[in-house]
Amino acid sequence: MTEAESLLWKFLNNSGMCGIKFRRQHPIEGFIVDFYCPSKRLAIEIDGRIHNFQKEADKQRQNIIEEHNINFLRFSNNEVLNNLDYVLKSIKRFVSPSPQSGEGCHAESVTG
Repeated sequence: MTEAESLLWKFLNNSGMCGIKFRRQHPIEGFIVDFYCPSKRLAIEIDGRIHNFQKEADKQRQNIIEEHNINFLRFSNNEVLNNLDYVLKSIKRFVSPSPQSGEGCHAESVTG
């Protein structure tokens, strides 16, 4: 795993994100996604610099995965390493939306 993937995995591993189980390096339709939450049908990709040169291929891959009713969140290594709070809140809002606050699960569940 990259440094960014390892960092994010610390918050997703052992149902650390709102008590929801994530898998890492999960196969979907012949592709491997960085993280996958089966109960929420959510794939998460963390993109390094190489993805700057393969945006079209990444988009095609994402479209194929989304055709199977799987949602997709994509973050850059830079976002994870330098703006982790934003990344965690984005994931949290998706996996556990709260109509009252719009923030999802309690912050303690995210930061451990």
